[in-house]
Amino acid sequence: MRSAKERLVIIGGDAAGMSAASQARRLKGPDELEIVAFERGHFTSYSACGIPYWVGGDVPSRDELIARTPEEHRERDIDLRMRTEVEEIDVEGGRVRTRDLESGSEAWTSYDKLVIGTGARPIRPALPGIDAPGVHGVQTLDDGQALLDTLARTPGRRAVVIGAGYIGVEMAEALIQRRYEVTVVNRGTEPMSTLDPDMGRLVHDAMSGMGIEMVNGAEVTKILTGDDGRVRAVATEDAEYPADVVVLGIGVRPETELAGAAGLPLGKHGGLLTDLAMRVRGHENIWAGGDCVEVLDLVSGRERHIALGTHANKHGQVIGSNVGGSYATFPGVVGTAVSKVCDLEIARTGLREKEARAAGLQYATVTIESTSRAGYYPGAAVMTVKMLAERLTGRLLGVQIVGREGAAKRVDIAAVALTARMTVDQMTALDLGYAPPFSPVWDPVLVAARKAVAAVRSTR
Repeated sequence: MRSAKERLVIIGGDAAGMSAASQARRLKGPDELEIVAFERGHFTSYSACGIPYWVGGDVPSRDELIARTPEEHRERDIDLRMRTEVEEIDVEGGRVRTRDLESGSEAWTSYDKLVIGTGARPIRPALPGIDAPGVHGVQTLDDGQALLDTLARTPGRRAVVIGAGYIGVEMAEALIQRRYEVTVVNRGTEPMSTLDPDMGRLVHDAMSGMGIEMVNGAEVTKILTGDDGRVRAVATEDAEYPADVVVLGIGVRPETELAGAAGLPLGKHGGLLTDLAMRVRGHENIWAGGDCVEVLDLVSGRERHIALGTHANKHGQVIGSNVGGSYATFPGVVGTAVSKVCDLEIARTGLREKEARAAGLQYATVTIESTSRAGYYPGAAVMTVKMLAERLTGRLLGVQIVGREGAAKRVDIAAVALTARMTVDQMTALDLGYAPPFSPVWDPVLVAARKAVAAVRSTR
């Protein structure tokens, strides 16, 4: 017989799920709320964003990426069951069916409240040879360990990265640091499709200067294998690129097959749809967060899928507060992200030109070059800032930055301005910190804002 206390079931033991569990436990003790969490992998509460830096050697060990172990969660009265996969959600019956991946045994577990934090899965195209030994996706700690094991036992030093998004460029850096000859094969016109092509070209040129062979506008048709069955090359329609190891950096999709099969609402990007409290729309006792959901873009007003650990942890906090009897909301995002490849820093927030056009917005763009510090101060490095502003109103729509040390985090200025719906004219008056070691008298973002003011006025 079920006890009178409520049971919270959580699917997924990483950022969103376990943040929700921890926050709910802070608000309600085990006498009021039983928490059962299922995780199919070997690890919980870890930084997937840190995997490329572990592979590259910047982070010395896997354990450095783990924020909280299963044992630490259990010490907080969370019944965390590892290597257990949820295979079915029975919404009407208020229960989930699980399978123990070690023993194969199955069981039903009932819930009063359910949290779905199933994350995202790497895009793995159905290409001949895609499952050959030596071909790796990089999404989980298990994936990172498998790649490191392959690198340790593979005598060759040629690597091909398929895709040039965040994971692709970060893995290219990791392999360069391990002294591999790296080729990046990208079907886009330039790397980093989250940037406009003109800014992506700056990334392309910098990566080429680092010794990375960039192949743009190329569609991979197959993975070629040798007599031993292992990968030996990546083929496009026009060429073959020798490879002792292949890393997939094509991107991710929301892991929502389980939710979709249960009849829960999905958006056009395949992610779960939630309200501001992160409750699944139309379902009073089901919440979802992290890489498996779509979020509101505060600039365009449209739903987007953005897989970032920052969002996942915030979602978990909101969910845990609401499940635990308090109240919180997640209003949306402006699409801020930063990355790097070797010493090149890459940042963006808000809309690209393509996204602004799709939203029906008319805009002006400006691009400026400036330096990270006063030009006379040692170490000043060039950065390029591109800014989009709405015609007539002057509202900031987006910023992209490519440069060396000190470039990427400047995007936070623009992220705050976007969230506050500031105009570029208002931005020029921002009281930002200044000293020669940190910035020119006019910060590069403000230089771009001043130029954007003139561009907006010329379109009126």
